[in-house]
Amino acid sequence: MPDIATPKASRLQKPSWKDGRLLVGVLLVLAATVLGSLTVAAADDRVPMYAAAGQLVPGQPLTADRLTRVDVQLGDHAGRYLSAAAGVPSGAYVLREVRPGELVPLSAIGARGDVSVQPLTVVVDARSAAPLVVGSVVDVYVNPVADDGDAAGRDFAGAELALESVSVAGLPQSGGRLSGSQTDRAVQVLVPKDRIRDLIGQVDLGARVTLVPVPGSRLGTDQ
Repeated sequence: MPDIATPKASRLQKPSWKDGRLLVGVLLVLAATVLGSLTVAAADDRVPMYAAAGQLVPGQPLTADRLTRVDVQLGDHAGRYLSAAAGVPSGAYVLREVRPGELVPLSAIGARGDVSVQPLTVVVDARSAAPLVVGSVVDVYVNPVADDGDAAGRDFAGAELALESVSVAGLPQSGGRLSGSQTDRAVQVLVPKDRIRDLIGQVDLGARVTLVPVPGSRLGTDQ
């Protein structure tokens, strides 16, 4: 019988660094490792900053209870906002409005002498005050007593714009009064220092005050 050829078993060869497939596999593993490290590092690249816990209005002292700490990624913009790393700065005041949850810009805080407004409580028609909340921005109109009227009467001249875009700083629970069949409401507004004397003078002469929210202002009906 003719001899049947017996196949020889081939030995498994150790992979060589010269094998292109092995090199590609190693490079893919290295790339995935580097990418994962960069992703983790980016996720941890957060800094502690202060955000407004509630509405901040000009003239308020900046205290810890009015702030909340948040960890955020700001990159090169971190220097524009109030860092929580060093705590609440001593003697700082709010210079302009900051809404709840917003980061506190450094430009919105300063020393007491930098505050350009003063709080003034005025009594207004309760219907115009109804939608207002702390932080609402309003225009202030006054109706002076007419020449032939008197401070206790009902004769007023036409409405005049006294102040534009001032913030509501408070809504006192007391201070309203009944005027005939109409209920009035006390509202504290922040008046520029150079205008407060004029407004007080008009109120003292019996002028009627009306507050009109500016378009886009925060109101109690906002959701």
